[in-house]
Amino acid sequence: MLISFSQARRFVFSALVLTASVASAQSAAVTVEGAWARATVQGQRGTGAFMNLTAAQGTRLVGISTPVAGVAEVHEMKMDGDVMTMRAVPALDLPAGKTVQLKAGSFHLMLMDLKKPLTVGSTLPLTLIFRDGKGVESQLALTLPVRATAPTVAASGAGEKHDHKH
Repeated sequence: MLISFSQARRFVFSALVLTASVASAQSAAVTVEGAWARATVQGQRGTGAFMNLTAAQGTRLVGISTPVAGVAEVHEMKMDGDVMTMRAVPALDLPAGKTVQLKAGSFHLMLMDLKKPLTVGSTLPLTLIFRDGKGVESQLALTLPVRATAPTVAASGAGEKHDHKH
């Protein structure tokens, strides 16, 4: 089957639009913005993934999965006296209409027992599992960009800032 240059260009444009939306996704219940995963260095077996989650109605993040890690958990970092502690949490509450930031030094996604290094510019498939107030589970599949540092965020703290000029 032959396709015209115009058709090919539309296909490539559509693919680019889909790729551009990688860090910003939405399910019926939860909006995800600014998602990214931290790149690893040689020999590193764990890393974090970060994003902003906003639920339309009260829900909970109850699990995550990814084929690139043997263990994927929601973690919380906090000060306990003079000591910074990190622990897995069984679920993370997402209050209706309130953005919950998953960021370094706070709640975040911890990916351990990595099966391969995560390099800058690559992507990471990740599935978030939610449970609403009625106990109904839903899943949201994402593809996160792998970066060395956090993206620049807008003043609101949500989403990735893009500079666009014509």
